[in-house]
Amino acid sequence: MQVTETAIPGVLLLTPRVFEDERGFFLESYNRRRFEEIGLDMTFVQDNHSKSVRNVLRGLHYQTRQIQGKLVRVIAGEIFDVAVDLRRDSPTLGKWVGATLSSANRQILWVPPGFAHGFLTLTDSAEVFYKTTDYYAPAHERCVRWDDPQLAIRWPLRGEPLLSPKDIEGAALSEAELFS
Repeated sequence: MQVTETAIPGVLLLTPRVFEDERGFFLESYNRRRFEEIGLDMTFVQDNHSKSVRNVLRGLHYQTRQIQGKLVRVIAGEIFDVAVDLRRDSPTLGKWVGATLSSANRQILWVPPGFAHGFLTLTDSAEVFYKTTDYYAPAHERCVRWDDPQLAIRWPLRGEPLLSPKDIEGAALSEAELFS
């Protein structure tokens, strides 16, 4: 597995080895031993799978308790995936990184605990599969506005995004609950 550091330490872009021939392909998206070898020693407790149509923007979500790390990959289509640092004492607090993940490039993004996460669907539809290090806790879920001017995320939008009511009501970064 190839590991690429992003502009924010701890957020990693992973490229698995792919074995491909005329029958199709095989890849190992997660292997605990291999992840430990690259310094990612975590336990995953939940798998999530979503399908979204073009221009759906989900996020920027995080939990204040049962804080989740996320291992994100796309199994159909293409997304622009974003992680925002919400760690109070981090030198990169309020900074973001983005990566294009697709079923074609087969890359995986590791979003550590302490980050908000979101994505924009770039194709007619996309299916996103991600593993989490803690359980979904709706009472502790929070959302930072996707278009917060302080973040200035350069979403590759074509037109207005399709948002859930929760995402429309997201808090400004200046009002967000941060991680200690």
